[in-house]
Amino acid sequence: MDSSFLPLFVVIPMAAAFLIPLFAKLWPRFADLIANAAGAALLGLSVYGAVYLFTDSPALLYRMGGWASTLGITLVYDHLTALVVLAVNTVGLAALLFSVRYLDHYTGRWKFFSLFMLVLAGLNGVTITGDIFNMFVFIEISAVASYALVAFGTDFDELEAGFKYMVIGEIGGTAILLAIALLYAKASTLNMAVVSQVMAGFGHTPLFWFIVATFLVGFAVKMAMVPFHAWLPDAHPSAPAPVSALLSGVFIKVLGVYAMCRVMFNVFGLSRANAPAFFNLLLGFGVLSIVVGGLLAYAQKDYKRLLAYSSISQIGYILIGLGIGNYWAIVGALFHVLAHALGKGLLFLTSGSVEYATGTRDLDKLTGLEKKMPFTVWSYLLGSLSLAGVPPFAGFFSKLFIIIGAVSAKMYWLAILAALFSTVTLGYLVRVVNKAFFSREGTVPAGEPSPKPVREAPATMVLAMLALVVLTVALGIGFKPVLDKLVGPAAKVLLNGLGYARAVLGG
Repeated sequence: MDSSFLPLFVVIPMAAAFLIPLFAKLWPRFADLIANAAGAALLGLSVYGAVYLFTDSPALLYRMGGWASTLGITLVYDHLTALVVLAVNTVGLAALLFSVRYLDHYTGRWKFFSLFMLVLAGLNGVTITGDIFNMFVFIEISAVASYALVAFGTDFDELEAGFKYMVIGEIGGTAILLAIALLYAKASTLNMAVVSQVMAGFGHTPLFWFIVATFLVGFAVKMAMVPFHAWLPDAHPSAPAPVSALLSGVFIKVLGVYAMCRVMFNVFGLSRANAPAFFNLLLGFGVLSIVVGGLLAYAQKDYKRLLAYSSISQIGYILIGLGIGNYWAIVGALFHVLAHALGKGLLFLTSGSVEYATGTRDLDKLTGLEKKMPFTVWSYLLGSLSLAGVPPFAGFFSKLFIIIGAVSAKMYWLAILAALFSTVTLGYLVRVVNKAFFSREGTVPAGEPSPKPVREAPATMVLAMLALVVLTVALGIGFKPVLDKLVGPAAKVLLNGLGYARAVLGG
């Protein structure tokens, strides 16, 4: 198969980001058309590449400028890449479609779509690059664009959240850059496959572990792992709902989880056998994130802030899967990357739909929406069931695989904790159902203005939500082929460790 399509994962959104402001001067709606066309093209490329790899074909390589991997920049498309770009571009297209009418309440439509395209370019670039410095460049492209999108509404709270996010985010970015500088000083190369071979010859020295720790701090900030999570509970509620869907659904997983996995497993060759302390550290942070995020979510009255703390808790599940380190646990972690991307992306879109219709996110002010917004309500309900791990939805199988991995590793306490906090997840998500959707409407107090009439969200917003509902259900019902063809092979890429270098360099 010709690998020449790989640069298009970055070229298409970059070109769209450039063309949107030009064509929007002719007609503002050109911004919608160009952005959604680019999103559809990216999803098409993601499916095209994934289908090729379904046949157990080798990883696709594209050497920029025809240079050898040791000298130039190499793009790598293996099973792990296929899984992540599929998640990124599925949620990305749903968020773009949702934005068409959602942005009616905002000015600067073309600026939003241009920045959104830059975020997608960065996320796709991080996933397909085989060069560790280019990974950092793409991380910063998506991060800087996301800072502006978080503050897009320009209210005081949004600007404050955007500033806090920028400061904390750049601390994480600086840590990653420092680690890359130390790595380059040691290995004299930036190609990840070559770095892995060079570093394998040095052994696990104190400098090696310092580089690992510095990378971990940077990625921990990007994934909002407790205690590096302070930016996320403010950023998610302040951002427009489609941006929140992208940030929570895929942003924290690509810049945090994926980048960490690629570096730790495939560049440094870490495994539970040769680095048990590192994997125990992941377990500790994972448990802390599950507990802290889950309990804090219970205390929230803001619809989106509740979902933001939920994202912190769900990142914890991914971390304990990676920390257990065996096949089923890593399968569960990667399956949860996909299940949470669809489920949490869906829930943030429903929050945008409710805010669009009612003008508020305060759960104490929302009531009786089940008859007025049936598509939104049932989309939220089905997405919640998936995140809580209720069969036959996608989230059930991802958490089941993590629990199977914990039992296989004889970590029974971890299996119990994972199952217990699934009920906690269901508990805080059901709070939204009880307070906003299925509660009875009260009477309006004397002297208070009557609330504005509420009706279902516009058709494109409903369509975006329903598409994610269908995919969430389909991913659960069809978990076996997804496991066999997509998630399982991606887990093997991580477990194969330094085999990544042989796949890229040959031999």
